[in-house]
Amino acid sequence: MKLQQLLSYTRRAIDDYQMIEEGDKIAIGVSGGKDSLTMLYALKGLQRFYPKKFELMAITVDLGFQNFDTKSIGKLCKELDISYEVIHTEVAKIVFDERKESNPCSLCAKMRKGALNQAVKAHGFNKIAYAHHKDDVVETMLMSLLFEGRFHTFSPKTYLDRMELTVIRPMIYVHEADVIGFSHKYQLPVAKSPCPADGYTKREYTKDLLKHLNREHPGCKERMFTAIINGNMEDWPGKTTYSGN
Repeated sequence: MKLQQLLSYTRRAIDDYQMIEEGDKIAIGVSGGKDSLTMLYALKGLQRFYPKKFELMAITVDLGFQNFDTKSIGKLCKELDISYEVIHTEVAKIVFDERKESNPCSLCAKMRKGALNQAVKAHGFNKIAYAHHKDDVVETMLMSLLFEGRFHTFSPKTYLDRMELTVIRPMIYVHEADVIGFSHKYQLPVAKSPCPADGYTKREYTKDLLKHLNREHPGCKERMFTAIINGNMEDWPGKTTYSGN
């Protein structure tokens, strides 16, 4: 996928769900993975010509795992002229060493988001951009069906009342395969996750299941996404009629 196509998908999602307003200060949550690094390019590219002016900065929450190097992220942010900050935490120590969580993902995510939200507020920013893509939307819905018994997934735009922050997800129309292609084409400095639970989660199980379903029933993943977009899902902002990419 070329940058122009990435910008097209991203702008469409932003416009469909009114994610950006004039004067917004948007913090990008950067994990070092392919998705968040791709989003750096997407939002920086849009910033140059989008009719509503907005500010950007990037923030990485360092969970405290060994061998997690943020230098390559910082270098990319410098090349893109995006200010960058690393927030150091002891989340890994608390989750794995002290609590010894058997299912660590939920607590880890909660603590990571808490640290990110606090950092965003401290800088006076009003929005956070998460790099969830189209596959994430469908996987989360399937996880909700399988493990919670409800038809639900995250919204393109969510207002956090307690923090007075808005979460936006500008890449919800981008396929994961396109993100992978983009990361290879532009040689993004993708860092392997240092988390010991990486690859052994319910999300990984659901991802593999969805791949199997899509092989057996070609196009079913896209149909699931269409059902989500047009399904009057609770807490979603004003919806658009989606007909696929």
